[in-house]
Amino acid sequence: MVPLPSQPPPSLVVDAPLPDQLAMGLVVLRYRAENLRIVPVYGPAALDVSPRIGHIHVTVDDAAWHWADGSGEPLIIQSLPAGPHKVWIGLADPTHQILDQKTVNVVVPVHSGHH
Repeated sequence: MVPLPSQPPPSLVVDAPLPDQLAMGLVVLRYRAENLRIVPVYGPAALDVSPRIGHIHVTVDDAAWHWADGSGEPLIIQSLPAGPHKVWIGLADPTHQILDQKTVNVVVPVHSGHH
């Protein structure tokens, strides 16, 4: 990606997991991108869009795979076993090049399973 001189570099901001949901076994992570709009648009032609657009990639617990999301909605991860987990979030351009990244460490408490 060729940086556009008129735009500051994109960055990713991820909030701590919501404690009430975490207590129920749900990992809910709110995030936002600065200097980039999260949209489900992909491919090299989208690199020329201004203001800059992109999406996120997500990996849980160093899995060998990830998923991409262009919704901009909070991440909701469920059915993780109780204990520590790591969620990696990468801010990607339309060609899936990572521009910024954050790792969030969470501990899912033991819960009754009733919501």
